[in-house]
Amino acid sequence: MICILLVAGHGTVLETQIKNDDTGLYSHLSGVPKALLPGIGGKKILDFWWETVNMRQLFTEVYLVTNADKYKHYERWATANDFPIENVINDGSTTLGDRLGAVADLELVIRSRKLEDDIMVIAGDMLCADHNFDIAQVIRFFRSKEWLINEKQQDVFGMKLPTGFQLIGQVGLSDYTKWLTHYSTKHQGKPAKPITCRSYARVGLIGNPSDGFNGKTIAMTISNFWAEVTLVESQTLVLLPHPLNDPTEFGSLQDLFCISRKEGYLGGLRLLQATCKKFYQFCSKQGIALTKQNFTLKYDTNIPRQVGLAGSSAIVSATLKCLMKFYNITDSDLPKPIRANFILNVETDELFITAGLQDRVVQVYEGLVYMDFSKTLMEEQGYGNYVRLDMSDLPPFWLAYLSDPSDSGRIHSNVRQRWLCGEQMVVEAMKSFAELTDQARTALHDRDWSHLAQLMDQNFELRRSVYTDDCLGPGNLKMVQLARQFGSAVKLPGSGGAVVGLCLDTDKLVEMRQAFQEASCVFCVIAPYDPAACAAGGGQH
Repeated sequence: MICILLVAGHGTVLETQIKNDDTGLYSHLSGVPKALLPGIGGKKILDFWWETVNMRQLFTEVYLVTNADKYKHYERWATANDFPIENVINDGSTTLGDRLGAVADLELVIRSRKLEDDIMVIAGDMLCADHNFDIAQVIRFFRSKEWLINEKQQDVFGMKLPTGFQLIGQVGLSDYTKWLTHYSTKHQGKPAKPITCRSYARVGLIGNPSDGFNGKTIAMTISNFWAEVTLVESQTLVLLPHPLNDPTEFGSLQDLFCISRKEGYLGGLRLLQATCKKFYQFCSKQGIALTKQNFTLKYDTNIPRQVGLAGSSAIVSATLKCLMKFYNITDSDLPKPIRANFILNVETDELFITAGLQDRVVQVYEGLVYMDFSKTLMEEQGYGNYVRLDMSDLPPFWLAYLSDPSDSGRIHSNVRQRWLCGEQMVVEAMKSFAELTDQARTALHDRDWSHLAQLMDQNFELRRSVYTDDCLGPGNLKMVQLARQFGSAVKLPGSGGAVVGLCLDTDKLVEMRQAFQEASCVFCVIAPYDPAACAAGGGQH
């Protein structure tokens, strides 16, 4: 690939204003072409671009096109900066009126040097705001699109760059000083503060597990349990293991044996790494260039493992939030529905975790969320219909989970295969889950908590009929039976290992808590996480 730096413009406005400035501050710049003016840190604007294109042997040749009026300036610059003088091309123009223009200058180089290779064209007198700009990403993106500017009826692709470019075209002295001051102050500022983001555990209130079967669900994020990821800029990219979830030091061989038997070998470090890999892949495919900045990632979480509260996806979600903030990726770059798909793909494609969209959607949107995953929606737009519901005056939901759970992933059993094969019982059950969800949405709107409780119980019984008691497991069934002794509605909030309930009798709620604790279960009253209330109160997000 060949690079052509265009610096043949006639910056008459800026040059005239510098010449006529009566402060004396810019007298030493009189007659200097715009591309050779001092940029950020005192480095000439063109110096930045020459260093950028001259690195890593990205280009076989680099040409610079200037005009006859300023040719001598660039000739001297070339000899001082080891730029091949024979590659400085003079377009012969001397005034703004007889300028050739960018397209004609480009054609001049191609014709006079008989160029046939791919070409990247850069305006060499643009002020670049970020010295971490990686031009190699731009090259990779357009090569992947097989984009040729000189062929008719070809798609034209745009790419989002991670920085601002200023002083484009005719600008004045005030523009030059304004942007130079702005970016110089920015670069001299204090070191960037750490970025810390949280994502919250969720409970499926109704409809689950139909999210993986074109059904409908309502789920809610809870502030009792969370995953928190912190990102800080660093010289190299570092992923820090969690001392508890990614242990590398043990008290003894027996200690290693006991921890490995209970916790397994899959901590959170793999989630950080897989998210980073998928993030880079996504940005490269979408044409979003990332700055050449490194960072250190660490995470913490209090979400209990293997009880179906979406602990893994919470870590992925929080990591993605940090990466988006660090690289200035906006909601328009990665919209919320696509973000949920992204998180699911990290887990399913990279880590082969069995999962559905519900958890990722509610952790992205946060709050109380209604989700419709109908086949038509998923096929037409690639995601479902997601609606935040009113969270004011919610009833007292509670949560209990086994203190020593088994792997919650086993509970999915062979239901998916039966559904794919069109087994009528499973297909009809998933439709029934969707109907229960719509009824629950109405009950939530009407504040009909008794009806909502009945629907939650029906949700569990429907799930039980499809998955059978053997698949649900004795621990889950024991918790359900215990809750029903106190007249509470109860169901599984996720894949297993925990139960969520609704008890409208406050006295019975206290008695039930004691009963669960005596049965060696962990019990808590749910504190719903409402992002609107959090934003108003300035809390963690």
